[in-house]
Amino acid sequence: GIPVQGHIGLTPQSVHQLGGFKVVGKTPEVAVRLLNDAKALEQAGAFSIVLEAVPAPLSKLITEKVNVPTIGIGAGPDCDGQVQVVSDLLGLFTDFVPKHAKQYAKLAEIIRTAVGDYMSEVQAGGFPTAKQSYTMDEKIIAELARSA
Repeated sequence: GIPVQGHIGLTPQSVHQLGGFKVVGKTPEVAVRLLNDAKALEQAGAFSIVLEAVPAPLSKLITEKVNVPTIGIGAGPDCDGQVQVVSDLLGLFTDFVPKHAKQYAKLAEIIRTAVGDYMSEVQAGGFPTAKQSYTMDEKIIAELARSA
């Protein structure tokens, strides 16, 4: 069969239904549904389950009640593993950082500076130079120029 990883809580297809990026599972009805969904995914043969934007106590309970690994993203410390979006970790976006993300770098500033420096060099004629260019046998290019 095809290995399947389940995904419950905040899922990309539910963002608009939820009215944006919101925590899922705070009400008794939704918490029960998530627990039942996790059990159903395990029964269906999922090799693991991603819990996204699920309250930490509920994630802990789900992790205790299923026998497949749980992977949390914004689901607290008690999942079996953790995952984050690399652009959040690296600080590639400055306008919005999810509550559950931690920035380990601020690469947006570094990238903006590097691209600005590149643009300035290209516009000033300082890039590319001979160092960044490929050469070829001058006899070949001279013959080609004569015959063209």
